[in-house]
Amino acid sequence: MNTRRHRGTIKSVSGTVLSIDHLAAEQHVIRIECPEIVNSALPGNFVHLRCNRELAMRRPMSIMRVSKNQGWFDMLFKTVGVGTDLLSQQSVGDEISVLGPIGVPFKLEGYRKRPLLIGGGVGIPPMIYLAEHIKDQTTSSQPIVLMGSEVPFPFQTRPSQIMSTQCPPEVLACMPLLEDWKVLSRLATNQGYSGCFNGFVTDLAKYILNMNRSSLDEFEIFACGPNTMLEAVKALANEFSLPCQISLEEHMACAVGGCAGCAVEIQEGQNIAMKRVCVDGPVFEAETVIFPSK
Repeated sequence: MNTRRHRGTIKSVSGTVLSIDHLAAEQHVIRIECPEIVNSALPGNFVHLRCNRELAMRRPMSIMRVSKNQGWFDMLFKTVGVGTDLLSQQSVGDEISVLGPIGVPFKLEGYRKRPLLIGGGVGIPPMIYLAEHIKDQTTSSQPIVLMGSEVPFPFQTRPSQIMSTQCPPEVLACMPLLEDWKVLSRLATNQGYSGCFNGFVTDLAKYILNMNRSSLDEFEIFACGPNTMLEAVKALANEFSLPCQISLEEHMACAVGGCAGCAVEIQEGQNIAMKRVCVDGPVFEAETVIFPSK
């Protein structure tokens, strides 16, 4: 199924802020009522927001959750500049201009028994969306969601009640929302947060895969996060010979394929092609992505 979002199918609509929660480390979760976007959104899609009426340049934001019944979607973002600072100042009832949904999503069906979802920092939201989709789409797949952060997590962590011999026994911190969905989640950090794996989230993923070497054919990997993390995820997938899809994070100007400012190198057979992250991605097969040399 071709699920690429072309400029001709991307909607330009107005959404209404339903809520905005301000969290630690200048992180925020905003909920926007916008049925036109929600009705066609898929896991891995993003939107391009106008953060303030006085700021012409939009900002790309990953979709974290959607409610088809109630017509809203959630986004997690961090204040890193003028645009995101203005977005964090929105109030309930404010109108926001939204372009979307944009981009190639993650695969939507045919999951292996144990999808391993890896999210780092602001790459966490697409993993939550994908986990909910997998949970709702099939009972034969049991996703494992791993999240890494070097700042406090954008939710109140708690010890998991879902026990698993696949994870280090001392690593129990989880995301409550996923726990409520009966989805196994574990957290990783280098900051010494209680209950978290001490190290990179990719190290935690490697631990789990090593614990399951006799059943690796049940696993596949999905990931979103900074390029350094995604490059490590690609290496991990290669080491364990697993299929892997990654969602790239790039700065974007138009976000609808017109400017090619977000182009990256992708291996196509024997050739290298320049692909736009916005509409040719953001999701790519990990083995095809050529990361810039250090």
